[in-house]
Amino acid sequence: MKKTLVSAIPRRDFLQLFGASIGVALSEHGFFTSQAPQFEKIFAEVRANLLEMINEERAVARVPAVTHDELAEQVATKHAIDMATGEFASHWGRDGFKPYQRYSFAGGTHATQENVSAADNTWSTRLADLKQDTAYLHVRLYQETPPNDGHRQTILAPQHTHVGFGLAVEKLRLRLVELFVAKYVEVKALARTAKPGAQLLFEGKMLRPEYILNNVEVCYESLPKPPELSWLREARSYSLPFDSQMLRPKLTPPLIYADKTVGVVEVMPDGSFIAPVKLFNEQPGIYTIVTWIKRSRMDKAFPATEVCVRVE
Repeated sequence: MKKTLVSAIPRRDFLQLFGASIGVALSEHGFFTSQAPQFEKIFAEVRANLLEMINEERAVARVPAVTHDELAEQVATKHAIDMATGEFASHWGRDGFKPYQRYSFAGGTHATQENVSAADNTWSTRLADLKQDTAYLHVRLYQETPPNDGHRQTILAPQHTHVGFGLAVEKLRLRLVELFVAKYVEVKALARTAKPGAQLLFEGKMLRPEYILNNVEVCYESLPKPPELSWLREARSYSLPFDSQMLRPKLTPPLIYADKTVGVVEVMPDGSFIAPVKLFNEQPGIYTIVTWIKRSRMDKAFPATEVCVRVE
């Protein structure tokens, strides 16, 4: 799972880069609210501009373009508002949830990766200025260099098929969230709550016949707790939990794996599969079911699902 970092950009960096005059449009209360109806059209144009930029960058890298994802936009927007009003920038929300948990509990089943960037001295909400400011927030992520180039890798990851942008402006604070999505597996409806020790059937089907199932990973982590604001204001990366169990496809006898097991995931010729999932930790927590897929047996597998189940 790729990790990404948070960027916070002072306004003077915008001025040094662009040398532009900044229009001031303060409300009578001295702040902007990104939830006002008049922002809808502005933010729609800003998102379109960001999408165009990303697809130009992906074209240069010779990877497929991404398209808009409505659910990702809704999830990213709520997180951007949470950060702008809470005066922080983090992959975690004030409720303690991480990006893939937010997307999954909002109804998503696909794997995601999130970029977050922030500026705390935005002086104008005019379309031209917001386009400029958000473009710069994005360009800083794109121009990262190894080994600290997690954001850039996320932008150019070839497995991504969709993206949603979250934008919020509050009291001069601008927040940008880029939530990338990889849509390769259709998941059958699954209960998102369960009891400790329960057993579930995780069923899915490949949306593209050229991809094959590598394995299903069941990850466990304790229930999130609202973190302190001081913790949220420190830049940090996120990842899937390390406490996990691997479920491998069934092999046809007499084939066996190196550990002398034969696998448990039933894979059908049409690309559908059924995995018996045991919620292995007896404590409350969140399980994330990750389907790892690849184009051929020689390729590196990548996550295609991140389906979260809350256990209490």
